[in-house]
Amino acid sequence: MKAIQAKRLTIVISIILMLTAVWYFDLTDYLTLEYIKMKQDAFRMLHHEHTYLVVGGFVILYILVTALSIPGAAIMTLAAGGLFGFWTALIAVSFASTIGATLACFVSRYILKDWVQNTFGSKIKKIDDGVKKEGAFYLFTVRLVPIFPFFAINLIMGITSLPLRTFFWVSQLGMLPGTAVFVNAGKQLATINDIADVLQPVHIISFALLGVFPLLAKFLLKFIRKIKESN
Repeated sequence: MKAIQAKRLTIVISIILMLTAVWYFDLTDYLTLEYIKMKQDAFRMLHHEHTYLVVGGFVILYILVTALSIPGAAIMTLAAGGLFGFWTALIAVSFASTIGATLACFVSRYILKDWVQNTFGSKIKKIDDGVKKEGAFYLFTVRLVPIFPFFAINLIMGITSLPLRTFFWVSQLGMLPGTAVFVNAGKQLATINDIADVLQPVHIISFALLGVFPLLAKFLLKFIRKIKESN
């Protein structure tokens, strides 16, 4: 029992130290679109010279950002699209975001349960009822159409009865379409050097998808629900 408590305490202290470092050194300043655009040529050169090292480092950083609920994941997704290209970025971001989310869910379930319950008290019942009623499909719904903030879902799901392995694969599947839209937008964003470039059809379509995607996702969910109800 003491060994388990010691491990929990170590993890909590580690999380606090990492978040303190992020705050003290203003590390979130580097996770902005302005900074990424300013440094994109240097990033491209580094990626060209050390491809696997850069992609691997990006994945590790993305996992930490999502696991610690640090703002900047969306910017990193756009940056990945511009730096790595569509398919490499999609694979890297998809797995990194899911692993980070699952780590956050794990910590919530086994380490920070009381804190999460006190922080998200009113929202937990609604999500827990949804999981009890619809199971994995409820998580798929909130992943496809973010009803709650990304970090809140990761933490609150840790309080529910949903198995971690189910949380992992459903999150992987549910977040994939949205990830693809953001990665593609980032790929196009990296090619914009002038205001006139924004008016190119490929750019207009890519950025329009960012706004239209939630509506398409809701339509898809309604279609899936009708199929389920008919069966």
